[in-house]
Amino acid sequence: MKSDVTSRKRTARGTPAPDLPLRFLELLALLIRQPSVVGSEHSFFRVLQRELEERGAQVTWYEGLLVARGSKPDSLMLSAHVDRHGLICTGPNEFQYAAFVAGSRSDLLGNSVGEQLMKKIVDRFSAEYVFAYEPWSGAYRGRGEITRAYICEYRNNLIFEVNGLEHLVAGTPVAFADALKITDQALVGQLDNVLTAAALVYLFELGFKGTVFFTSQEEAGKSWRYLLEWFRRFGNDSNQLIVVDTSPYPDFRAASQQQLVLRNKDANAQFNPQLTRKLVRLCEKHGVQYQMKDTYVEALNERARAKGEDPRSLGSTEMGRIISASNGLVDGTTLQIPTSGYHTMSESAPLSSVRAFLDVLTDLAKLGGARRRATAVA
Repeated sequence: MKSDVTSRKRTARGTPAPDLPLRFLELLALLIRQPSVVGSEHSFFRVLQRELEERGAQVTWYEGLLVARGSKPDSLMLSAHVDRHGLICTGPNEFQYAAFVAGSRSDLLGNSVGEQLMKKIVDRFSAEYVFAYEPWSGAYRGRGEITRAYICEYRNNLIFEVNGLEHLVAGTPVAFADALKITDQALVGQLDNVLTAAALVYLFELGFKGTVFFTSQEEAGKSWRYLLEWFRRFGNDSNQLIVVDTSPYPDFRAASQQQLVLRNKDANAQFNPQLTRKLVRLCEKHGVQYQMKDTYVEALNERARAKGEDPRSLGSTEMGRIISASNGLVDGTTLQIPTSGYHTMSESAPLSSVRAFLDVLTDLAKLGGARRRATAVA
């Protein structure tokens, strides 16, 4: 059974899935329809600025970064990236995967995307509807449908052909047409990472007083640079940051085995153990099932090595990158929502995970009373 946001409360009756605040769902439904292709996030920042200022936040723009501050900005610092996958026009009826272009991984000088990754993506968005937009204003530039995707042997890169957008000029971003879908079990859509970004905006509605960073180009591996530049200019003696995001699992059943995902470390750095333990205590306080992702991957790797298979990476997160590059200036940990269908138009986040995420975040920000009142109203 599926529903749109406006009928969520009616269709939820009699189902075991936990209710989510209607205001949060309305905000997420609004934001998921706004384009934010990797490298072309400015128009999305404009929408965020409006929504944040309506909720009392002080908003400042920096290169690649939108910073929202409450009345006690040093009380808690949270971060989420806002970019989502899409295409970029690179010639007449020629489109490339935006993350590869933004990350300068579309050249012939040894920095091109691996063939295995391209083959993984090439069939992922077949027959998907897309729309073009002006990156600063978000003005609509036309609608089309992906008709073909292939690996160009001359450029060693992934090329898309789109019916209906032949008029575009090079440099125009093209977003996937999306809308929030709600089932009895999950929120569904291109959730990475508009889901947790919406949650951070919603915190200000509840009276959040700390600081939230919204970063760009995380999918291109650049967002940590914008964060680090801000901390070098404006940080304090204890720059503790919690980065929120989604975390991929192979299928919905695997994603549903835990409500939240924490980490002790990633492939780049060890996370702050005290802050990680604090999140563990909050999970236990609220009866939330959590998994340490690095421990999970290491267990899989032990079994893989026993079978003679190649081990998996622990993953490279925004948090790990900034810890590694900051030489002790910035420290912190992550809080993630498990999902399946990662980087597709059908990424699915269990409703119980989203509810747990909001519960832990609001408790962390000492907004528990406001959260209960908002849920009662919704």
